[in-house]
Amino acid sequence: MTTEATHQHGPRMHFHKLAPEVSKAMFALEKASRQGLDPVLIELVKLRASQLNHCAFCLDMHAKDARKAGETEERIYLLSAWEEATGYYTEKERAALALTEAVTVLTDGFVPDEVYERAARHFPEQELAQLLAMIITINAWNRIGVTTRLAPGAYSV
Repeated sequence: MTTEATHQHGPRMHFHKLAPEVSKAMFALEKASRQGLDPVLIELVKLRASQLNHCAFCLDMHAKDARKAGETEERIYLLSAWEEATGYYTEKERAALALTEAVTVLTDGFVPDEVYERAARHFPEQELAQLLAMIITINAWNRIGVTTRLAPGAYSV
């Protein structure tokens, strides 16, 4: 359970200082996972995974990064209801968001074939591998942020 007092006094731990080699590896993974992907798509994926994982720090960060990449306020606001927001996201973006949700939540313990195949229709195999790497990476970041209770607001572009 998250308490106001915990957030007011800072994170539970300073993960990057306590696990510097893991932190360095995470930043390298982050850099590698971005290769060949559209910067706006990257931020949409990161925002959607962060919404599902309730990572306030990452939501704050990636909303700022999305704006910097040229994303509109309207699409940022509608992202949590992307399936109902027809006409706001391309079919490729929608396929990426569906895959993001399936990988992030793993509702039935696996990614449904139809979700994977939908993404595969819109992304060449190399780009699909990069997208999967990006989804895995943001989920790892979210788990670090949520577990250590990183507070939003400290990140600036």
